[in-house]
Amino acid sequence: MINNNQSSIPLLAASGLCKSFGCIKAVNNAEIKVQSGSITGLIGPNGAGKTTMFNLLSNFIRPDKGQVIFDGKPIQQLKSYTIAQRGLVRTFQVARALSRLSVLDNMLLAAQKQTGEDFWTVQFQSHLVLREEKKLQEKAIFLLESVGLAHKANDYAGGLSGGQRKLLEIGRALMANPQLILLDEPTAGVNPNLIREICDCIVAWNKNGMTFLIIEHNMEVIMSLCDQVWVFAEGHNLAIGSPEEIQTNSQVLEAYLGK
Repeated sequence: MINNNQSSIPLLAASGLCKSFGCIKAVNNAEIKVQSGSITGLIGPNGAGKTTMFNLLSNFIRPDKGQVIFDGKPIQQLKSYTIAQRGLVRTFQVARALSRLSVLDNMLLAAQKQTGEDFWTVQFQSHLVLREEKKLQEKAIFLLESVGLAHKANDYAGGLSGGQRKLLEIGRALMANPQLILLDEPTAGVNPNLIREICDCIVAWNKNGMTFLIIEHNMEVIMSLCDQVWVFAEGHNLAIGSPEEIQTNSQVLEAYLGK
């Protein structure tokens, strides 16, 4: 949850974001802020522009207008992999995994700036590579334990259930040493038991200082996890507030809940 001693300057701040696809304005002059150490929710009806907003924040697609500030610096012109290296990583609605690699190898691929990526180090200082590989394996196993997948470490990732793939994505994101993780519908299509595991994982890592921005249609998940909730409708901001405030907001009830 939000640390009361944290800086008032948000870790992530996007303003004036616009993105059109032909004549459709998917995101229209939208903004969002995420405080360091928080779990922030982003909700809205289907087609509200939530995933497009994630794509803009991580620069999987370029905004037509607007600015994204992460950790005090603009990032909207950076490559998506550079943004990830700076500490902002994301997951996807449909969990992505390299099916023919083991769960452990999927984790190891997410480690940033590995010594073994340098040709000359591999050729002449292979002991450094071996030492780092051992440390990365230990870290990967630790993270797999934290998301309940250590017993699957040597299994093919393609054999995981949908919920387990979501947990693998969270673990793989953590492997990159991020400051902020964008979770796109982490409990969609997941059985109730694994939903609780995913939520427990998010809470545990948040207590360790990790910041999360979550898109989620499961209102029980959003209301139980989040410090603050932003609501989108038709590509723009509709409301912002605590979970309690959002549940009683008449505009939200009409636009999102259909009341």
